Amino acid sequence: MVLIVHHVYPFSALKLILFITTLFTLSDCYDPLDPNGNISITFDINNRVDNGYLATVTLDNYHQYRHVDKPGWKLGWTWANNEVIWSMSGAIVTDRGDCSSYSGSQMPHSCKKDPIIVDIAPDVTQNRSDGCCRGGRLSARAIDYFNSFSSFEFEVRNVGGKENSLGQAPNNVTFMAPGPGYTCSPFMLTDPSVSLDLGGQRQVPVAKTWKSTCTYSSFLANKSPVCCVSLSTFYNPIITPCRNCTCGGCREADKNTLSCIRPGDPLGGSNDENNIIECTDHMCPIRVHWHIKNNYMNQWRVKLTISNYNFNRNYSNWNVLIQHPGFNKKATTYSFNSTKLSTLGIQDDGVALFWGIDYYNSELMHSDKDRVGSVTTEVLMEKDPSSFTLQNGWAFPRRIYFNGENCDMPLPDTFPMLPNGSSSLRPNCLTFNLSLICLLLILLVLK
Repeated sequence: MVLIVHHVYPFSALKLILFITTLFTLSDCYDPLDPNGNISITFDINNRVDNGYLATVTLDNYHQYRHVDKPGWKLGWTWANNEVIWSMSGAIVTDRGDCSSYSGSQMPHSCKKDPIIVDIAPDVTQNRSDGCCRGGRLSARAIDYFNSFSSFEFEVRNVGGKENSLGQAPNNVTFMAPGPGYTCSPFMLTDPSVSLDLGGQRQVPVAKTWKSTCTYSSFLANKSPVCCVSLSTFYNPIITPCRNCTCGGCREADKNTLSCIRPGDPLGGSNDENNIIECTDHMCPIRVHWHIKNNYMNQWRVKLTISNYNFNRNYSNWNVLIQHPGFNKKATTYSFNSTKLSTLGIQDDGVALFWGIDYYNSELMHSDKDRVGSVTTEVLMEKDPSSFTLQNGWAFPRRIYFNGENCDMPLPDTFPMLPNGSSSLRPNCLTFNLSLICLLLILLVLK
């Protein structure tokens, strides 16, 4: 797209720059491969108590392929007045704060003006509530719906007089998963949440419901890509590698150096920990390799490999999303779970989501000095005679995501090319000819 501007005055230019900046920011938050993806925070006030209320907060992960992994989510807000959390089940506040104004045998759970709340581990037996205790993890909705949400309960006191017995919505909602990237809207008053009672015959609404929606931006989360893609084919010996220096830096000059230390890696969990990865030309923690393996009469086969170059990080419950026109037809995956996702505004390409099989390869193991941790599968894809071709890069993915992060793709002019004179590349023609020659020789010998 070419943008031509004639005779733009300074004020108009400023407005134009602000418009373009806003456009790019919104386009980053809006993902056509997952148009409804977000983290929704629902704050339900269930009942009034003396000078306060009982509440339930529910976190719903509506992302189809982006999950929250260990060490888990952190939820925060700022109280509008002088509220305190008197008790809590299903989660904890990380800092009790200054509760010196209270005395007696029972003290508030937290007096912090801006509490930070974290989930508790699944094996904790005390202080649990319904829908709680997933260790801070929220599964991607398309992979594991029943573990894509979590909730906790608490009692709030010191909210004010009778006329304000339900208080005001907290301000400055924040969500970490576990690193940055999410921006949350203010809590807004919505229709009260409804539960079913008496075997589903009676609807029971809560007293009040506030909701906040948290949207993700990769620009806020990562300063550089966190994964890259390499390509190869059976018809070309040249492998297209990940681009050099892709993931925020270049390898050390000494080619014999085994590991590199990169502080604050966005895929490494806590930002204050050093992430040690194998020294490579691309310097990425994760590489996804797409290899065109076979071309049959009615199908074609791809080998998909995900490699972990970290020396100190395993990736549990990993997933890979691939946008490719071949996924508009039937595809069979052998060593991963897979499903196809519906998209908005993408007509020519299909989108397939892959993830590991429990107790087999759901954990992408770390690298060590002798090997690179990896998981792999083969995908058998049905041909569409009206669109299938091996020319002009059609057989390569348009876009690949690892754990919801967009992977850096090679430039199209570096893709493996068909050999000269092989534009049609008839499937298995050489094998067929050799088989025919062998059959003729056998017949001649038998005569």
